[in-house]
Amino acid sequence: MKPVALLAAVAAAALAMPADAQITPAPSRTQTEPVTVIHAGTLIAVPGEAPRRNASVVVQGRRILEVRDGFVDVAGARVVDLRSGTVMPGFIDMHVHLTGLDDRLQARLLETSRNTEDEAYTAMSNARKTLMAGFTTVRDLGGDAPAVRALRDAINAGQFGGPSVVMAARMVSVSGGHGDGRNGSNRDMAEIAHRDGGNLCNGPEDCRRATREQIGAGAEVIKFAATGGVLSNVAGGLAQQMMEDEMRSVVTTAQMFGRKVAAHAHGVDGINAALRAGVDSIEHGTFTDDQTFRLYRQTGAYYVPTLLAPAAAYRDGERGALTAAQFEKAGAARGNAEKTFARAIREGVKIAFGTDSAVSPHGQNAQEFALMVRNGMQPMAAIKAATVNAADLLGRSGQVGTIEAGKDADIVAVEGDPLGNIRLLENVGFVMKWGRVFKLGGQRQVTDVD
Repeated sequence: MKPVALLAAVAAAALAMPADAQITPAPSRTQTEPVTVIHAGTLIAVPGEAPRRNASVVVQGRRILEVRDGFVDVAGARVVDLRSGTVMPGFIDMHVHLTGLDDRLQARLLETSRNTEDEAYTAMSNARKTLMAGFTTVRDLGGDAPAVRALRDAINAGQFGGPSVVMAARMVSVSGGHGDGRNGSNRDMAEIAHRDGGNLCNGPEDCRRATREQIGAGAEVIKFAATGGVLSNVAGGLAQQMMEDEMRSVVTTAQMFGRKVAAHAHGVDGINAALRAGVDSIEHGTFTDDQTFRLYRQTGAYYVPTLLAPAAAYRDGERGALTAAQFEKAGAARGNAEKTFARAIREGVKIAFGTDSAVSPHGQNAQEFALMVRNGMQPMAAIKAATVNAADLLGRSGQVGTIEAGKDADIVAVEGDPLGNIRLLENVGFVMKWGRVFKLGGQRQVTDVD
């Protein structure tokens, strides 16, 4: 029998079975791949669509094999009983930085004593915290490229448990702008930053070079700084810093290599210029005007709000962990981020979930959900932003973002109904990544990669 006919016959037989009947794994899977059946009291298989009640998710190896109504049994399979919970696709955080200490004051104090090896181990710890919080995929938008690349590859190879990592290497920046490590540094530190400054550029030609260098370092997505940033140690506010022709050169070069482009952008002039340049997402997007929302609609670009970051940065400033220049900018960002987010909802802008974790602590990513809902987003829309929308922005809708046959078995669950209380998402009790159960009953589980 031809493969297509065989699959059709298997599907027809499965549809003919009663909901509570036993099923067997698809014959195309090897018999050595473990099978897990999740019994879900409530299943949000496709966020944005109506939840299903009393359903089963059958997982074989790293893939979802089938979603069935009722609580089915599979011979020899492990059963995970989540009948009192809500089961959802694994969350996706579109803006994290896995390297670096969470405590910014400690990071400043230890900066001259930490090596690349320290950053790598910190990134491993941060990745594990992120996975335990229910985030099974992240987009790392700037850090030590070799460290992040090694972490990504180790996770993909099954050597270490963590979220799938889509990395940007270093942020492409202009000299003196946000992302120039020489800003405010003494001559020795500035010399080191200059040596590692392949991300810096001036003029369209040079920005093409910087973009290519990040791709060569392993970047799967390109990030550039359109405007000033809160945590760069240079005065000058949050307005546009990169010229529009420089932005266009970054975007067109990235597109030639099949990469999407994210723009760090706070000030309205820089946001609008980045949207005109053709970016795929605006990160932060703090200050806007009417033209901004017209451009979002015209271009179809996503807005990644990172609402946790301004408040976290400001708290750091209050306890003396920021320089005067950083603290001033933190105050400006904190005052407008949530207002812009509320208007973006009213204007129908496409929104993808992102936290800027590293500014806020890793593992607390889900606190972003409550901020989104508090500022006007419906709970289901917030979950959709962290699953369906984020997967679309990543260009990985065929792999992640929903619980459907053939997709990666990235699945999370909470007790109760997060559509009634969004803060339940801050206490994920079950985490499955690529078919491995890393958390069950709120407790970390030992897997074959531990």
